[in-house]
Amino acid sequence: MTGRLPTREERRELIRLATPIVAIQVGMMLLGVVDTVMVGRVSPVDLAAVALGNLYFFLVAVFGLGLLMSLDPLVSQAHGARDGEALARAVQRGLVFALALSVGAAAALLPAGPLLTLFRQPPEVVPVAAAYARVAIVGILPFYLFVVFRQTLQALGRVRVILWILVLGNLVNVALNWVLVYGNLGAPRLGAVGSSWASSVTRIAMAAGLLWAAWPVLRAHLRPWRPGVLARRPVGRMLRLGAPIGAQFFLEFSAFGIAGLMAGWVGTVAVAGHQVAITLAAFTFMAPLGIGQATAVLVGRNVGRGDAAAARRVAAGGLVGGVGVMLLTAAAFLLAPVPLSGLFSTDATVVALAASLLPIAGVFQVADGVQVVAASILRGVGDTRVPMLMNFGGFYAVALPGAAVLAFGAGLGARGIWWGLAGGLAVVAVLLAARVRHRMAGPLTRVHIDDHEGAADG
Repeated sequence: MTGRLPTREERRELIRLATPIVAIQVGMMLLGVVDTVMVGRVSPVDLAAVALGNLYFFLVAVFGLGLLMSLDPLVSQAHGARDGEALARAVQRGLVFALALSVGAAAALLPAGPLLTLFRQPPEVVPVAAAYARVAIVGILPFYLFVVFRQTLQALGRVRVILWILVLGNLVNVALNWVLVYGNLGAPRLGAVGSSWASSVTRIAMAAGLLWAAWPVLRAHLRPWRPGVLARRPVGRMLRLGAPIGAQFFLEFSAFGIAGLMAGWVGTVAVAGHQVAITLAAFTFMAPLGIGQATAVLVGRNVGRGDAAAARRVAAGGLVGGVGVMLLTAAAFLLAPVPLSGLFSTDATVVALAASLLPIAGVFQVADGVQVVAASILRGVGDTRVPMLMNFGGFYAVALPGAAVLAFGAGLGARGIWWGLAGGLAVVAVLLAARVRHRMAGPLTRVHIDDHEGAADG
């Protein structure tokens, strides 16, 4: 990279886009936080069931989520190049992918019970977690459709409508949790399973609401159906671009998921404490994640315009912003672990364990900020395969083996799991930052899907 930071106008543009996207990411995270907080008042078993059920849902869904993130470079670069037809074809292919992904995900959610038993999860938790996962099938297609609409609108810079839909979605989720988790208004008291019903219905409402509210913007890109949307070669190129993103998302999420399973081998309290700590860490992670998404959009737009220097400056600004935010959240975790943990559970043993994990989370907050913004920058220029391999090395060659050795070999339990994750994140951050430096120093050209000679090599 050139070493130059964004100009004043570029900083303003990054802040204008990043601020609502961060709020959007927080709004998405609040859906899960509300589930955790409200179910945490029922019992440790129900809290652990939400942890495992939600973990299983996202292990199944996260590859598709990442694959649909291929819309980031395609839509933002087409928008920057003022190529409306390429933009519309990308969005319509995203809809086709969402439908196909939902069928596969629904089938994968069905055997949750036997698989959780196979991974030796607490027997009192498995039936509830499996029921949670089966109910989540209802919301899988709306989940993917919302991602398509959201990524398209973000790439176009039309984010306010997403924020309003998320505000309404969170209100709906709180109300449905209050009714279904606790059995109010004559409804049965469903505990963790009621939370899954609330989430599924909320996902349906949010996808339908966003399509309706943003129809004036989305209409031109959704109809008429463009010729060549299902053509084999362009679809294959989009898959080659998006599949490594999906694999990268899966590798990272599955590493944390396997860490959750390791916590299950320690015991029910360990699962619940891990869930509280990971919920707080994931909540603060929404800030650099939102900054990264905004950076990816602006990098992609500048690449589409042919302004490589501006793309480099915006990338540098995004990295500085992501690291700065995570320094603040790391300080909060180090200074107030007990009050933060107490927000999520009334069980003293769960709170104590979660509070012992948060300072460790504070240690890897900065590395987490670096890696997510760096990955977003690379996504914005269409560089997806090498980052996937770096994720694999950091999480599966360092984080998980380290977690297993520290947790069970050294007898550190849940704390050992988290120290292993911290080491893996540090490795991923260093590798991705080096990749950004190398990639942004070279030529930056637009990703083409429908033009064979310009097809992306990832």
